[in-house]
Amino acid sequence: MKHYIKAARLRTLPLSVSGIIVGSSIAASQGYFNIVICVLALLTTIGFQIISNFANDYGDGVKGTDNEDRIGPERAIQSGVITPSQMLSAIKIAVGLTFVIAVLLIYISFGKEDFLNLFIFFILGVMSIVAAIKYTMGKKAYGYSGFGDFFVFIFFGLVSVCGSYYLFAKQLDFTIFLPAFSIGLLSIGVLNLNNMRDRESDIKSGKKTLVVKIGSEFAKYYHYYLLIASFLFALLYAMIHYKSPFQFLFIIAYIPITRHFMVVYKNSVLKLLDPELKKLAISTFLFSILFGLGLIL
Repeated sequence: MKHYIKAARLRTLPLSVSGIIVGSSIAASQGYFNIVICVLALLTTIGFQIISNFANDYGDGVKGTDNEDRIGPERAIQSGVITPSQMLSAIKIAVGLTFVIAVLLIYISFGKEDFLNLFIFFILGVMSIVAAIKYTMGKKAYGYSGFGDFFVFIFFGLVSVCGSYYLFAKQLDFTIFLPAFSIGLLSIGVLNLNNMRDRESDIKSGKKTLVVKIGSEFAKYYHYYLLIASFLFALLYAMIHYKSPFQFLFIIAYIPITRHFMVVYKNSVLKLLDPELKKLAISTFLFSILFGLGLIL
């Protein structure tokens, strides 16, 4: 069991729930909140992330992408502690459990009468599971063709923030897209760091991430733009909905993000960026907490 827990990569879970925290906080600040919906939304998102982590371990493992050139933590299939068939079984179990929780979340949120919203969110749930699996699994895994950034932005940003808000409010304020952009861009930043770190091994294994396509130098500039734009979108939302200075609490999270920015700027050895992955992920989680607190206080 400890090998499956390690393969679930618990350190990635705070980043995955950041969008849910932001969406739920915005809803709570407007008088829409339900603790049951919030907990189920968090559990569903954690389920999606665990599915993705298992699928990545399986996909990269059977394709040979996880090899001696990989810099990050050793994966379960790569090390041999879990076989591909065992990991495939774990993915099926995770999919089944997450699907049940997601259906329960949708039913509690909308009831059985609101068929349109039930159908839309059921489709979103299925798409989320498929996206989690198809990042590295299968012959047409989108992570191997440079579309990982796009799907991370959609599911970690837009679906996570706007979708969770809608579960509470049953309506959509289009300014919600601003903090959704922030979370989405910061999440892409984490992926971009991962891909910068793994660029050399990805090239050898034929994994054509966006970093492989645009090169290391442009990948760093791309990273700068992601971090700066995430701040500007959050700032714009706070200014549009200004009620108190507490709404700018999220700026505190950009202190470690700025330090991270400078490390990436000064570091020409991309292999040394691995510790920054965890720092940016934690900073994104901190952003979500402070952003939410600023709205509620």
